[in-house]
Amino acid sequence: MAFLALGINHKTASVDVRERVAFTPEQMVEALQQLCRLTSSGEAAILSTCNRSELYVRQESPEADAVLRWLADFHGLSLDDLRACAYVHTEDEAVRHMMRVACGLDSLVLGEPQILGQMKSAYAVAREAGTVGPLLGRLFQATFSTAKTVRTDTAIGENPVSVAFAAVSLAKQIFSNLQNSQALLIGAGETITLVARHLHEQGVKRIVVANRTLERASQLAAEFGARAVLLSEIPDELVGSDIVISSTASQLPILGKGAVERALKLRKHKPMFMVDIAVPRDIEPQVGELDDVYLYTVDDLHDVVEENLKSRQGAAQAAEELVTLGAGEFMVRLRELAAVDVLRAYRQQAEQLRNEELAKAQRLLANGGAPEDVLAQLARSLTNKLLHAPSVQLKKFSADGRGDALAVAQELFGLDEGDAKK
Repeated sequence: MAFLALGINHKTASVDVRERVAFTPEQMVEALQQLCRLTSSGEAAILSTCNRSELYVRQESPEADAVLRWLADFHGLSLDDLRACAYVHTEDEAVRHMMRVACGLDSLVLGEPQILGQMKSAYAVAREAGTVGPLLGRLFQATFSTAKTVRTDTAIGENPVSVAFAAVSLAKQIFSNLQNSQALLIGAGETITLVARHLHEQGVKRIVVANRTLERASQLAAEFGARAVLLSEIPDELVGSDIVISSTASQLPILGKGAVERALKLRKHKPMFMVDIAVPRDIEPQVGELDDVYLYTVDDLHDVVEENLKSRQGAAQAAEELVTLGAGEFMVRLRELAAVDVLRAYRQQAEQLRNEELAKAQRLLANGGAPEDVLAQLARSLTNKLLHAPSVQLKKFSADGRGDALAVAQELFGLDEGDAKK
């Protein structure tokens, strides 16, 4: 039995590659079931965010190449291209990697809390798809427990630092007074909600939320005193917007170069700050070629993020120690489960032998056998049968020169060296 954690993230792959390896919500169930059907994976879950696409699988024996090949085929990628930016963790390291991811220790923004919710969603989707069984399920529960301990016992989550916070921090560097700016937020998911919250805290009074459905946009807008519009109204809203931050699940760009050019003319080339947090991207890259437009993607936020992470570095060390402890405890429990299966089988075998010998003894007593002789025969026969298989194996180990196995047997039976020589 083996656990595998493999995939790509912001450290190993560019945004272009991450776009191609991303899974849409509509693909998830079919992808999970296909992964289990076409590889030797008995259990599987997929985590896909703007910064990473990772597969967590349980196999009888590790076959990472088969899983990587499936991932490349599913997205129409070259296997060599995928291998060049993919990482693979097995067993203990796979467990530790999952826990680090859930705690935000492997995120672009150290300690960001959104990843834990995304991992819980990945687990829920895998359960819905029927691809999570008892072992991977136990690993997810242990991962969530460790992440909770890290959040409770360390300062890793203190001081709001996230991609959303980084985007707003960058806006503050470009506009000296955010309070006089209008912000257009495209999307209404968790990231945009955080962006809206940070902008509101910075005193931005004019916020417009554009979304595919007006209902969801209105819910978010009501929370921050903003206006809600449909995606089709974005070209008109661009004219009055100084800040544009987008994060949707769209597979195609929502904002093109032509619409931004038109808005700039009407704004008389007043500068626009734009951040595209989405993967795949919402804003055409060519928009960044326009004068008076400052366009950033998630990959461009690294410098801002680094500046805001210093307060979390000390807490990260304590979090790493808790992750190591959590991973170690999980592997110990997992190995204990393997022993439970062996013990259950051995107990069933012993009980069968006991029942057979007891039945013989009862027949002898019914036929008038002396109780003392029947009990003695029962004890002798049961002892011989219980010791038969271990005796045969121990002799074989000895003949094969397996001193290590003999030492384990001596420990297993609770014998000291003196007992073994008698």
